[in-house]
Amino acid sequence: MLPQGERTNSKLLFANFNQDFTCISVGTKRGYSITNCDPFGRVYTMNDGARGIVEMLFCTSLIALVGAADQPSSSPRKLQIVNTKRQSMICELLFPSSILAVKLNRKTLVIVLESEIYIYDISNMRLLHVIETTPNPEAICALSPSADTSFLAYPSPVPSPTSPLSNQTASLQPTSSSSIQQSGDVLLFNTRSLTVANVIQAHKSPISFLSINSTGTLLATASEKGTVIRVWSIPGAEKLYQFRRGTREARIYSINFNSVSSLLAVSSAHETVHIFKLGAQKGGGGGSGKGPVSPSGSVNSGDGGQVMDGGYEAYIDDKKKGGVSSSLRRRSMQVTKTISSSMGGYLPNTLTEMWEPSRDFAFLRLPTSGARCIVALSGTMPQVMVISSEGYFYSYNIDLENGGECSLLKQYRFGPLPSPSLH
Repeated sequence: MLPQGERTNSKLLFANFNQDFTCISVGTKRGYSITNCDPFGRVYTMNDGARGIVEMLFCTSLIALVGAADQPSSSPRKLQIVNTKRQSMICELLFPSSILAVKLNRKTLVIVLESEIYIYDISNMRLLHVIETTPNPEAICALSPSADTSFLAYPSPVPSPTSPLSNQTASLQPTSSSSIQQSGDVLLFNTRSLTVANVIQAHKSPISFLSINSTGTLLATASEKGTVIRVWSIPGAEKLYQFRRGTREARIYSINFNSVSSLLAVSSAHETVHIFKLGAQKGGGGGSGKGPVSPSGSVNSGDGGQVMDGGYEAYIDDKKKGGVSSSLRRRSMQVTKTISSSMGGYLPNTLTEMWEPSRDFAFLRLPTSGARCIVALSGTMPQVMVISSEGYFYSYNIDLENGGECSLLKQYRFGPLPSPSLH
């Protein structure tokens, strides 16, 4: 999703790729549109009022729409599910606060509010579960595009001593925002069994971005520092890859895997897109295809960690006993320990972190500065696709053999013409 940034088209309220990166959904002050990526061209337009969120279900005619704040006759609390082919409204839902994000796969619909996540069965729009979260104003959340391995990832709440734990939900209900300790942990929730699948201690700083690959088997994470991107197995929480985006801190705008999970693209506020190669790494571990390593050194079953019945409360109970938490910490740190022990002893964390990250395989420099960009990788061609908050679509070629700087192939406008006052 493209939030409003420093350099944006004032009429453009929203833009995002669909789950397989074949289309772009666009929300404006007048309505919404769908644009095909290859060949590039607009395929659907509806001018029925301001749209702050427009999310597609792959290339189907099912679209989730949310109004825009501060726009006449438009409510950011109302969700509409429409069928563009039949020109019909499937359902409308009103939420207690503004909808910040919408995620879909073929069986699940997820609605993200600032302190709640609603999970629906998309076939009948039946509410399955409500997760109460710590305040999440940036709607940091990822849903697996795969309905068969449907996991939801979001920043894990850290309980304060006075915060009551709900018996009904897989979450924490804090007593006040001042008592909340933000962490770099990520909670993995199984939307099929409605149970907590794992908790990943991903970063030391608070989480800023999450992304799940097409098969629901890999999770990419970034913290507010934005210097290191990590990739974890789902649901086993084994750290498979660690990549260095840069040495300067930067806000991460998007992270996306390609369709076969061999490449990972990252865009940030530094006007540079980095592409990382997912394969066997030297020293960094991962890519072996094995399950997560247990503390004893044996390999666990391929499905990774246990499913914790009872949701987040059960996890906290185990954490107090030193069970699950210790196991998760040992598991996520196993790769680092293995590297360190092979060097003749455990290295200091700072030194190990310096040695582990791999650099990018390819990169590109965006033609303008100050715009917010979302990056994706084509499923049919060796190309990087970028959409910007200024309303432009860029396509770059990747040299899959040698990497290096990507070359600009095409540039199109997908958004409405900006207001004259912006120039």
